[in-house]
Amino acid sequence: MKLISWNINGIRSIHRKGLLVPFLDKVKPDIACFQETKAEEHQSEVDLPDYEEYWNSSSGRKGYAGTAIFTKTKPLSVILGFPEDILKKYKLADGYGDPNGEGRVITAEYKDFFVVTVYTPNAKPDLSRLSLRHKLWDPAFLAFLKQLEKKKPVIFCGDLNVAHTPDDLSHSKANEGEHGFTKEEREGIDSLIEAGFVDTFRLFTKGNGHYTWWSNFSNARARNIGWRIDYFFVSKALAPKVKSAKIYPESLGSDHCPVSLELEI
Repeated sequence: MKLISWNINGIRSIHRKGLLVPFLDKVKPDIACFQETKAEEHQSEVDLPDYEEYWNSSSGRKGYAGTAIFTKTKPLSVILGFPEDILKKYKLADGYGDPNGEGRVITAEYKDFFVVTVYTPNAKPDLSRLSLRHKLWDPAFLAFLKQLEKKKPVIFCGDLNVAHTPDDLSHSKANEGEHGFTKEEREGIDSLIEAGFVDTFRLFTKGNGHYTWWSNFSNARARNIGWRIDYFFVSKALAPKVKSAKIYPESLGSDHCPVSLELEI
């Protein structure tokens, strides 16, 4: 089974560029997870008859954030956002609004596992959303994953908006403490790993130079001055079934590139 995850930075934009469908035709994922769709389902002109589509779009700000799962196998169930018990425990709203209303999480349940895709809130260059992320969002997301895992193993993917280690970005010393590489954000990934979730890319590839996002400035992508902030994690029980985890830096259309996961399931 093959899955892909891609922050497409606007499904209408990437489709107009003619770069989304050719990638899917080439890679042929069984499940495609998208972040930052910036649209509602009826606004998308993408026609993929082999896939069922499930969308979680921003309810407040139109053309903002949003996630979607396109799948060849119909899920047993689909969950949009966090369930009520998680929301009650972690009151997520801040001065920017309610991130649970921004379409940031969608979960599809299958016979043997869950697939979760997430677009984690950005801490912002002035770190004005760091507190929400560190104290509320990251704990809420982990609690949700643990809740799902009680039922069956979990595969989760998406734009986590953080480089975990110095190997995950080009200039780690210069970016220490900047948004996307603060101690607090990196602790969120530490907590996921401590809970038993496995960063699949690092099962196969060590070292730096492997990135999924590049700034639009200073010719950063051509120079490969980037960050690895897009991930596939799996429950420890699924780790032995992982066959490959890849990054596709040559795939254009967004400031992020796709990542993939292949499992023997």
